[in-house]
Amino acid sequence: MKQGYTARDIQVLKELEAVRLRPGMYIGSTDQRGLHHLIHEIVDNSIDEAMAGYCDRVTIIIHDDGSVTVTDNGRGIPVDIHHATKISALETVMTTLHAGAKFGGQSYKVCGGLHGVGASVVNALSSWFRVDVERDGKIYRQEFRRGIPTNGVEMIGHSQQTGTTVTFLPDKDIFDKLDYDFNVLAQRFREMAYLNKGIWINFRDERQDREISFYFQGGVVSFAQQINRKRVVLHPKPIYISKVINSTTVEVALQYNDRFTESTFSFANCINTIDGGTHLTGFRTALTRSLNDYARQYKIIKENESNLAGEDVREGLVAIISVKLIDPQFEGQTKTRLGNSELKTQVESAVYEGLTYYLNEHPQEARRILEKCLTTARAREAARKARELVNKKGLFEGNSLPGKLADCSEKSPANRELYIVEGDSAGGSAKQGRDRGFQAILPLKGKILNVEKARPEKMLSHDEIRALIIALGVGAGTGNGSEFDLAKLRYHRVIIMTDADVDGSHIRTLLLTFFFRYMPELITNGHLYIAQPPLYRIKKGKEHHWIYSDGEKDKLTAKMGSKGVEVQRYKGLGEMNPQQLWETTMDPETRIILQVNIKDAAKADEIIDMLMGEAVPPRKAFIQAHATQVRNLDV
Repeated sequence: MKQGYTARDIQVLKELEAVRLRPGMYIGSTDQRGLHHLIHEIVDNSIDEAMAGYCDRVTIIIHDDGSVTVTDNGRGIPVDIHHATKISALETVMTTLHAGAKFGGQSYKVCGGLHGVGASVVNALSSWFRVDVERDGKIYRQEFRRGIPTNGVEMIGHSQQTGTTVTFLPDKDIFDKLDYDFNVLAQRFREMAYLNKGIWINFRDERQDREISFYFQGGVVSFAQQINRKRVVLHPKPIYISKVINSTTVEVALQYNDRFTESTFSFANCINTIDGGTHLTGFRTALTRSLNDYARQYKIIKENESNLAGEDVREGLVAIISVKLIDPQFEGQTKTRLGNSELKTQVESAVYEGLTYYLNEHPQEARRILEKCLTTARAREAARKARELVNKKGLFEGNSLPGKLADCSEKSPANRELYIVEGDSAGGSAKQGRDRGFQAILPLKGKILNVEKARPEKMLSHDEIRALIIALGVGAGTGNGSEFDLAKLRYHRVIIMTDADVDGSHIRTLLLTFFFRYMPELITNGHLYIAQPPLYRIKKGKEHHWIYSDGEKDKLTAKMGSKGVEVQRYKGLGEMNPQQLWETTMDPETRIILQVNIKDAAKADEIIDMLMGEAVPPRKAFIQAHATQVRNLDV
């Protein structure tokens, strides 16, 4: 290593060189999520045109070679010379970070892209990038290679239309493979169509010959109805609230169902604020205050009774909160939380006024909603007593851990991991095979309670779930309960390890349902994993291999030949001895574990409700629709 350190050692990278050197800083990662992010950045620009009132049609095409085309019928990017850069405005926004029309608030009063880095970053991370602009009766084109212009803006034809078409091929030097997920992208575009009623979004994937279009005249009302379509609702139509306050547009749709969980989704300028923010706080405050005021006014809550708490009025609620404002203050480039302090007051005012009006105009629906809230309040009191019982048995501080838990000696939670194992047999092998220094084992007896069909107090009284809550140390919160504290998590890697059979899959689904409904922070903060035990052990003479898929098995057996090859199928973890379990599933050097994440909370909510909820017909239809995709079925 060089000993001297002088000014000559300081590198100054050009803006787009820095993007190519550290792409994760701008798009989060270079895996599939980062690849999708490129598309989102370009589509977001088209949606900004729609929010400004100049665009009502967006088309997205994934071509056979992995390139992507995004077309809108907006105003078209300006092509005249920019006064500061002395090059065209088109080239300026495509090659300069923090260049755009969204800072001054003149061209775009509301928009999602505020940092001016979207298009230029996509350009920098593409092997080639082309922009066609229709405006002023002409068609203009400019092309780029890895962010560098190959020519100036050229006039290539005439058109009476306006709009912008961007086509780009993500650079394979940056992305390992161009692996787009049609369903994930389609869900994002569906969301955009819900939040901008009247916009038509067409999405085509030429690789798979798939196409889908979205158009929702009902906007956020249609969004709420979609989420509730397979649930029993307490009032037939969602409550819709819309108001403009000081240039901020507030749109809310809410509808109650007979379930026990809340499904609330918040957006700011069409950006999904998955971590909430001031607009969500304002909504929740208004919801609680309005329902309490109405219940007091009409004596539904007696004078000697306590007010409804926030969690009481959110059980069984589906709500969409969408705000469009001039200068949103997002937390970081990821834009997961809105921080504008004025939004709390604006949303609270709009929702309180709108909901109070609705309740007074619809007394029967109001009565049904409040009866459910009061039932929830009584259940909450029962759950509080159940939590107190859990606390008496062990205070979530490690003072009285479950007897079945085999803990580890490592003290730092960041270096500790907990394996949740199916059954005593696998638990015994895992306890013997583990590294006692940092790996803890919690065996579960049988299948845990399906929390999708149970109230919180029943969940808290279930022995296996109670043992899991105590072992994790985060407290017995019930969704929005104040008892939950992620800072007290005793293990920063929580790994579900179940058998590779139908029962194991069911137990894994039950555990995922529990974590999604009652500890979603474990998922969103990257603490939850799924172990991947091998399906087969293939042996020929002294040579043996652990195989994790049928495809891998078929390739290997074909390569090794049939003579003398032994194929052993593992359905249960207990079939492996401790050393084999360590080698295949627990050794950090060789194991395969999958991190659980939520790509789309609304879709995850819908799937869990369908698979684990009360309604049988949707589940039956799902099974019938996907039956031909089953590869391993134990009968």
